[in-house]
Amino acid sequence: YWYISWYKDVVVVSKLIVTVLVATMGDNSRINIFPSRMAQTIMKTRLKSAKQGHSLLKKKSDALQMRFRKILRQIVDTRVKVMKEAMPEAMMALASANFAAGSEFGIVVRQNVSGMARLKVKQEVDNIAGVKLPVFAPVQEGADAYELTGLSKGGSAIQSCKDQWVKCIKVLIVLASLQTSFRTLDETIKQTNRRVNAIEHVIIPKIERTVSYITSELDEAEREEFFRLKKIQAKKAKIKQEKADRLEALGAVTDDTPDSQGVLASNVDDDILF
Repeated sequence: YWYISWYKDVVVVSKLIVTVLVATMGDNSRINIFPSRMAQTIMKTRLKSAKQGHSLLKKKSDALQMRFRKILRQIVDTRVKVMKEAMPEAMMALASANFAAGSEFGIVVRQNVSGMARLKVKQEVDNIAGVKLPVFAPVQEGADAYELTGLSKGGSAIQSCKDQWVKCIKVLIVLASLQTSFRTLDETIKQTNRRVNAIEHVIIPKIERTVSYITSELDEAEREEFFRLKKIQAKKAKIKQEKADRLEALGAVTDDTPDSQGVLASNVDDDILF
């Protein structure tokens, strides 16, 4: 019972915190911009661009995750190959060479080491959805400087030991390439997912709230303009009606007044009888 009570208290406090945060967001929940038709067009364009960017980043994240899982499987398989095949076989070949030729052949090999390595690592670049991944490949160059090693005894065992260790080194180079690509993809996927989440949960809602704000302000301005025009029309109609009433009243007063010109206004003179 105490656990249920504690859980209910946590839920209530969480809802209260969310309510306070929503209430205190204020103007930070949208972009501060003057509401106009041009601003509305700009915000709609930005919203469309944000949605397209979100879609592209989402596709990039999906492609990177597919390659990430593929590399992970390759790393597991390569590690199993290294631990169960390459390294045991190389160590067994080294033990066989020590038994056949004696441990002195190692001194001869170290004395004949030159400045140039025969087995080198070549770096290439693999492009995955715009992400450059380093790829390491083993390359053998030049002649074998130890081809006469073991000429007296144990030559076959030494050659087999050398071949096994070269194979082991090649597998380790492949494993290093996979692990480097794995780390690079891991960081890139995290960064891409942060961008996707930021666009989806911050930028797009903020622009949508801004567009909604601009639309509501423009609608309110249109209603105010319509109301103002109606008031002007009503005022004009009232003035026109008052003017018509005054003219009608003035015409009625004029008709009720007697003729001020009287007889002088008549064009026909009556006969005068004496």
